[in-house]
Amino acid sequence: MLEEPELAENGKKLRFLSHSHVRVAFLATLRKGGAPRLHTVSLVYRHDLQYVLSSPTSPKCSDLKREGRYTLQTYTPQINAEIEEFNIARCADRIQDATVRQVAIADPKIRVELREVLFELYLEKTIYTRLIHRDTACESPVQRKWCAMNNYDKSQ
Repeated sequence: MLEEPELAENGKKLRFLSHSHVRVAFLATLRKGGAPRLHTVSLVYRHDLQYVLSSPTSPKCSDLKREGRYTLQTYTPQINAEIEEFNIARCADRIQDATVRQVAIADPKIRVELREVLFELYLEKTIYTRLIHRDTACESPVQRKWCAMNNYDKSQ
């Protein structure tokens, strides 16, 4: 859960940290050789937690099972009057507990195939970027960042 209320509101405004909804975002993972891989994903939000579902044969599933590190970027529609982005990063963990899985996907709006793999997306840092003075000579990005105090250790 994001501990900076203003940053959390920016994420919600960009439909990134909304609760009990499915939203589209870009998920970057690492291939076995270390090269980045980009995926379009639907995010699941439940009880202040973020999840992503994946087919077990998907490259993103293999990447997350092996490495876990990810970066998630909002999908900002073209109709957005302002140029804004929200990015989060940390590690993902595979959810294998059936009870936790059932709670995470209990929303009737979420269509889940039984074989899909569920990952919880842990949050370590966020970056909110907004473009100011758009279409002028003074156009520039303004960023607000938040980082967790403790680094995530997937072995815990």
